[in-house]
Amino acid sequence: MSETVPVPHGLAMKRDAGPFDPPSEITRLREARPVSPLVFPDGHQGWLVTGYEALRQLLADNRFSSRQDIGPLHVPYDVPGMPAVTEPSPQIPGVFIAMDPPDHTRMRRKLTGAFTVRRMKQLEDSIIEIAERQLESMARLTPPVDLVKEFALPVPSLVICELLGVPYTDRETFQVNLAKFMEKDVALDEKMAAYTALTSYLGELVTRKRAEPGEDLLSDLARHDDLSIEELTGAAFLLLLAGHETTANMLSLGAFALLEHPEQLAELRADPELMPGAVEELMRYLSVADIFYRYATEDIELCGETIPKGSTVVISLLAANRDPQRFDDPDALDIRRNARGQLAFGHGVHQCLGQQLARIEMRAGFEGLLRHFPTLQLAVPAADVRVRDDMNIYGVHELPVTWAESAP
Repeated sequence: MSETVPVPHGLAMKRDAGPFDPPSEITRLREARPVSPLVFPDGHQGWLVTGYEALRQLLADNRFSSRQDIGPLHVPYDVPGMPAVTEPSPQIPGVFIAMDPPDHTRMRRKLTGAFTVRRMKQLEDSIIEIAERQLESMARLTPPVDLVKEFALPVPSLVICELLGVPYTDRETFQVNLAKFMEKDVALDEKMAAYTALTSYLGELVTRKRAEPGEDLLSDLARHDDLSIEELTGAAFLLLLAGHETTANMLSLGAFALLEHPEQLAELRADPELMPGAVEELMRYLSVADIFYRYATEDIELCGETIPKGSTVVISLLAANRDPQRFDDPDALDIRRNARGQLAFGHGVHQCLGQQLARIEMRAGFEGLLRHFPTLQLAVPAADVRVRDDMNIYGVHELPVTWAESAP
């Protein structure tokens, strides 16, 4: 059923097709062979899944394990200083994204009450207020300014700090260490040092919350006596990472995409009621959390291909969200599109727990940004915007913007 195409050696990471599109090699591969063999830099014969239907099937099939302690960890791109891995990595307590049921179910159930649609709606006014304060602060600056530094980074930082009960005064420390941990080209020892600093900080924080709980999510978790400090620390690390990095990059990259599609931006300004659908479309179109991994626990047939037991399987959510078999004209940004079924939040048991929170933050962020800055535009040529194809979560490093200042 598949065309004969060269088996890729290593995962293409360079965004050579444009700042918002998948690498061209991945797009070509999806069209020819959506479930494809992939030769890893260490020689492992793994697989790459890029097709929408194949990816939905894979994410719903628990035989594709999320655990990293079943077999050796094979990375599809070169990591400086990383030795050949021949043994499984130990499971990190509390990091439920790297667990399978029933362990995953046990941890996730502790958090589901905190992330219900109803609970998130209760937080909406607070999130809007945070976004408004940050935008008012940005408006007092003299343009050009970096939208990442002045808006896209502070808003989710403030929200997640308030939600988790992390002191906002500590944000610079955890932001620096999170960025270092997420960088692809950083040497392994530097990456591990950043991770150790983060988990040491969070371990002390959850220990204090167990002794003196407050009115925040980490305190709620700490009240569960059956969770160890190590599990609390791992969960706190995952929530801080997921709740901060993804939304910050969606706000900045989403603003970049809208500025580069002025006809779409004009429609959104003219009809703010389009915002909920626009957020779904931006999630589909950008899919900043793109690359994930699974491990085949047995021989599994997937869309006509047999994936052998022991294979590391790389998945691309962005490639799947651009699949023409699922979305018409998928490489076009269309805020009026019905993007229902987009996979940016994943699918199956690991579907993003905080997706409602992310949607509220993006709606509040984009609505406020367009209202406060009706003349917003890039302050540099689009080609000069530095994208984060060196990071595990995609976005831009800086987004210099300007606007026409109001007359006094």
